[in-house]
Amino acid sequence: MKKYLIALAGVFAIGTAALTSQASAASYKVEKGDTLWNISQDQDVSVQDLKKWNELKSDVIVPSQQLEVSSKAKTYTIKKGDTLFKISKETGVSIKDLKANNNLNSDLIYVGQTLALSGDSHNVKVASDSNNQTPANTQATNTQTTNTQTSNKQTTNKQTTNTQPSTSQSAQQSSGKTMTVTATAYTPNCAGCSGVTATGINVKANPNMKVIAVDPRVIPLGSKVWVEGYGTAIAGDTGGAIKGNRIDLLMPNNSQANSWGVRTVTIKVLD
Repeated sequence: MKKYLIALAGVFAIGTAALTSQASAASYKVEKGDTLWNISQDQDVSVQDLKKWNELKSDVIVPSQQLEVSSKAKTYTIKKGDTLFKISKETGVSIKDLKANNNLNSDLIYVGQTLALSGDSHNVKVASDSNNQTPANTQATNTQTTNTQTSNKQTTNKQTTNTQPSTSQSAQQSSGKTMTVTATAYTPNCAGCSGVTATGINVKANPNMKVIAVDPRVIPLGSKVWVEGYGTAIAGDTGGAIKGNRIDLLMPNNSQANSWGVRTVTIKVLD
């Protein structure tokens, strides 16, 4: 009888230990001598995430304090300036999974869009229905800019096939900051270009995108900008020669870039 009770107690102890381990998988009780760094290494998370999940303003922790060691979030709402790379680092979900969970066929994401962090069908629908929203920055795996100012500075008034009159008319009716700038043009395959913009847009994979290089001190990166004779574009790149009231327009090929040349145009920063 005693042997049976001892065996039963052993089973109960093992079961209790397993339940305790399971219950504490998403949290951690701080012990004497613990630091956020030690806990982050033990739990395979970053110190930054520990502070975010526990709303810590400093690295100070105290014994018996209960810390969350995993994110409870199932979705992520995109903010201006976000990229898939940035969201992946912040949530611990790979870029591949983010794209698969949300039926994303490119790196383009949109301000206000809700991304599913797991394969939930409802969240995927929310994400895929956000295609008409304002684009945010996209994947920033390479911060080298594609932008080098074109060597051809021929000035021409010829209108290219890359213009969007209907978009221009609607944009002119929108409110926004208006200014006059000097506009040149570049292509995804310009000499010395990486093919990835300062905000992570792969322009070699998306040569027909409306993207402009700007001076971030004048036009914030990620802004939507209407450009006379070009249409509505995203301020998604920078460049060494792009200073002050000067912009550089992405064109899909050299022919259109050369046709644009150098122009003085009116632009409107829409947001």
